[in-house]
Amino acid sequence: MEHPAEIEEAALERLIPLFYARVREDDELGPVFNDAIADWPEHLDKLVAFWSSVMLTSGRYKGNPMMAHIKHIRRITPELFDRWLALWKATTDEVMPPAAAAALQAKAARISESLQLGMFFRLDPSSRPGRAAA
Repeated sequence: MEHPAEIEEAALERLIPLFYARVREDDELGPVFNDAIADWPEHLDKLVAFWSSVMLTSGRYKGNPMMAHIKHIRRITPELFDRWLALWKATTDEVMPPAAAAALQAKAARISESLQLGMFFRLDPSSRPGRAAA
């Protein structure tokens, strides 16, 4: 899938710091993020690289988003993902052209779903296929 022309490295370098400034000020998200992130400039660089990789296929991001989130599983709830997505939608709608905002929102929704499945969805081991009933 080709990315909208309006999504370029420079746009991500403006969007990501603005969005995370809002995250840090948010009553629900701020405490979790501010406690988890020791070096915000480094983290913002990593997040720009992440979004560059997922939206522009730049390959710049070297990391494991699932493990980064699982480290904080005691503080992260499904509701916080919803709050993050709502703030992401508002911010991208405000600062990005409509097609770019829509693409960024769709990608974020898929990433959120994947992270939540990995973090919160656990099958009961006794219900797995191929397991004999006791």
